Amino acid sequence: MDRRLYEAALTGNVVQLQQLLLEDQLILNAVSLSSSGENPLHVASMARHLNFVTEMIRLKPEFAEELNQYGLSPLHIASANGDSDMVRELLKIGSHVCCLQGSERRIPLHYAAMKGRLDVIRELVLACPESAGEGTVQGETALHLALKNNQLEGFGVLVEMLKKVKKDSFLNKKDELGNTILHLAASRKQRQVAELLLTGDGVIEVNSKNCRGLTPLDVLQMFPSEAGDREIADLLRNAGASRGQDVVVSDPSPSSNNIQQTILEQSSPSNVESWIEYFKFSRGRDSPSEARNSLLMIAILLATATYQAVMSPPGGNWQDDAPPYHIAGQSIFATKYKTTFWMFVFLNSTGFYMSLYMINTLTVNFPMQLELQYCIVAITGNYSYAIGLNAIAPYGVFGYILILVTSFFSIGLHLTVKKVKQILSSRRARTSRRDI
Repeated sequence: MDRRLYEAALTGNVVQLQQLLLEDQLILNAVSLSSSGENPLHVASMARHLNFVTEMIRLKPEFAEELNQYGLSPLHIASANGDSDMVRELLKIGSHVCCLQGSERRIPLHYAAMKGRLDVIRELVLACPESAGEGTVQGETALHLALKNNQLEGFGVLVEMLKKVKKDSFLNKKDELGNTILHLAASRKQRQVAELLLTGDGVIEVNSKNCRGLTPLDVLQMFPSEAGDREIADLLRNAGASRGQDVVVSDPSPSSNNIQQTILEQSSPSNVESWIEYFKFSRGRDSPSEARNSLLMIAILLATATYQAVMSPPGGNWQDDAPPYHIAGQSIFATKYKTTFWMFVFLNSTGFYMSLYMINTLTVNFPMQLELQYCIVAITGNYSYAIGLNAIAPYGVFGYILILVTSFFSIGLHLTVKKVKQILSSRRARTSRRDI
């Protein structure tokens, strides 16, 4: 974009814009050649210059339908900013701009809901009621996003507007995990939202199941707390809510009875396998950063537990010297049950070394990585020295040999598992190619 045109849009100088057009009538046409995708209407919308936006819409209305490098149209920007006057001006182009999909398939109403822009929500829903049913790439409607961003007032306005434009069926829309807004309200213990949804004309499907076969009442009771659970449960039950295993789906087709029964059994929250599946890591649901943080915490707990097991071995340590049977500081367990203790040290050391390897892997590219590796090497040496000197001393040099063998075993175990995974992966790939 021409620098002078950008400055005119940034300052909202309509006179300068007209002067530029007198000098070069094609200056606005040249904007389309910009690699950033940003046009003067984006800049003026961001800077909230209504007069400039009005003039630009008159000259180039198609600019309102363009997305910038961030996947935002001028209406996306005005909606996020809560500029209702600007939104009304942009809507004069046509209601179709309400459904322009930007980054992650978000439309202007999604940004207004996420930010709680009440006036903008009203304008957008009135202009295009269907936009309230549009979902993001995760299937989230404006209602889902308002709840997830704790915009309860904005959520209330959305519900009010949907009833006003006769689109209250959108209240039962599901995201990609099958969760309705009532599922979200139950999981977040939002009594105010539950009351809003459940008091009225009974439009809400209180027994709708998500992809895990859980109803809102199931979700509420999954993670019990003192914060209004009973009140929300009473609201749900008074509205006819049931647990997942109690919901019977009627189907006049006899051929589908067995299939439905199987689905109900598999999706029932009382089924142990259903709960296990629910808590498994899911790539679409759980972010890699959350998985890494969880793994790092687990690795730290394992390292702490295995290290402490050596510092305080089973049975304790001898407190006195009684040569040649034992000396103070040696493990009582080691001197009395040598073979069993060897196995204990071997397995404990394998867990310790593997947990340190996990910590080192999960912290790659962290700040102060070198210092962290020094600490890992130091604590590894301290662990090995403690076993050799304190616990395995009755066996002489064997203690250090055992530590060395355990170290190589841990490395070999990791490499073996990695190689097996590669082999299985390559076999699956070959099988897929043959099927194709």
